Amino acid sequence: MSGTTTAAAALRRRAAGAGANRWVVLVVLCVSLLLVAVDATVLHVAVPAVTEDLRPGAVELLWIVDAYPLVCASLLILFGTLGDRVGRRRVLLLGYTLFGVASGMAALADSAHTLILARALLGVGGAMIMPATLSILRQVFPDRRERALAIGIWSAVAAVGAAVGPLVGGFLLEHFWWGSVFLVNIPLMLVSLPVGRLLLPESKGAGDGPWDVTGALMAAGALFSLVLGVKRLGGGESVTGLWTVLPLLLGAGLLTVFVRRQRRRAHPLVDLRMFARPAFSTSVGCIVLAMLALVGLELIAAQYLQLVLGLSPLETGLRLVPLTVAAMAAGLAGARMLRRFGPRRMVCTGFCLTAGAVVLLTAMGGQDNAPLLLAGFVLLGFGLETTLFGAYESMLSEAPPDQAGGAAAIGETSYQLGAGIGIALLGSVMNAAYAPGVSGVPGVPPTASAAAGHSLGEAHEVAAQLGGPAGDALRHAARQAFVHGLHVTLLVSAGLLLLGAAMALRLPRAMQCEAAAVEVPAPRGAVESRVSV
Repeated sequence: MSGTTTAAAALRRRAAGAGANRWVVLVVLCVSLLLVAVDATVLHVAVPAVTEDLRPGAVELLWIVDAYPLVCASLLILFGTLGDRVGRRRVLLLGYTLFGVASGMAALADSAHTLILARALLGVGGAMIMPATLSILRQVFPDRRERALAIGIWSAVAAVGAAVGPLVGGFLLEHFWWGSVFLVNIPLMLVSLPVGRLLLPESKGAGDGPWDVTGALMAAGALFSLVLGVKRLGGGESVTGLWTVLPLLLGAGLLTVFVRRQRRRAHPLVDLRMFARPAFSTSVGCIVLAMLALVGLELIAAQYLQLVLGLSPLETGLRLVPLTVAAMAAGLAGARMLRRFGPRRMVCTGFCLTAGAVVLLTAMGGQDNAPLLLAGFVLLGFGLETTLFGAYESMLSEAPPDQAGGAAAIGETSYQLGAGIGIALLGSVMNAAYAPGVSGVPGVPPTASAAAGHSLGEAHEVAAQLGGPAGDALRHAARQAFVHGLHVTLLVSAGLLLLGAAMALRLPRAMQCEAAAVEVPAPRGAVESRVSV
């Protein structure tokens, strides 16, 4: 009996990474995540330089910015499930290679079309890397207590990457040309490839039956169409516009067919029975709601700091640093909080903290209030990361090990969809509350009022063109209308967050860890693994 137990434990341990030091593996995975997270935001500050050099049209510029997130979001399920079949390390290393090649292509692009293609290839590489990091982490850390700590570090690195991207881009643009924001990826990938090949363990799922290629392509098409439609809504396009409705209808139709196909297949691409588990489905819903409620606020907050308070881009970035620091702290403390409070209380408290921060920020007005912003952003960062940490950990732990890649891809896709829907929804709420405030301003022609009603930025441009008392009156009215719209949007966001807190009550009360663990002898120099049997 003991021999059987030892053999089973040894088999589990080889699947979880043989003799590799799992904490070194975590470092390699975090470096991978850092690169992808930085690349998602590093282009934002380079857009003016790219526009001046390549002279893209309005549509081309939109695709330069959106090609990466669109392609990445649409291919997450495809490559997440492919990794479960052919090996997660193999897909990750291919992602490294493609990411490095696409980075060089983007850095040396001499036309808008070449840069769009390079950004799309970066999205393919990112879609290979993102679910693979989480699924390998799931395999390398079979003990839930250690896995919770690893996910906390992983999520803290994600927060750092998103915040560091614009800072790195700004530094490189001051000293080099715009292509340097992509070129910096290449040496890091040249290091990550051999190190990853040497240290990362290979793992895969059971692999029963053939891989559903048709289903994978169907899922990619559905997600691409849905994300494209949602992004167009977030960009202010009409809800009834053909090129907004058509992608949404196509995406919804393909997704419906995909779900029916998976239910019929003996060996589905994604085991939809995972959604029958309350902890899994609730965690996915919490991720969507958290991003839906908050991602649109990031854009609105940046506009408020710059256009209402008159802060420079650098000053705006510095005001948002406390939010990132608080998110990092929550990620690092997440494992301890999860053990002490359990998933239900942790996620619910995170939602409530974030809702409290949002309500606190409704006290923002036309004048700068630095202490209020500091308190609000710290609570916001800590509450949001607490929510996402608890939801991601519960989702990943609830999924079967052989479905880790698919589960990770579902989590990342939920994140992307929630973010896109949030921008569209909160952007619409903001515009509906803002636009009436700039109509009927004395001395301002109706056509100018209509243009000013699109956004606060356009209102400032129109006011500058009008000049004189009419321009001053429009500028003042637009700022007041924006602050009013911000307050309405914050209250709607708080309502969504409280809905998320209610949803989180379906999560397990306590952190369910493995009942027993067996110490498996490790090779010399390796850290011993604890494997449940």
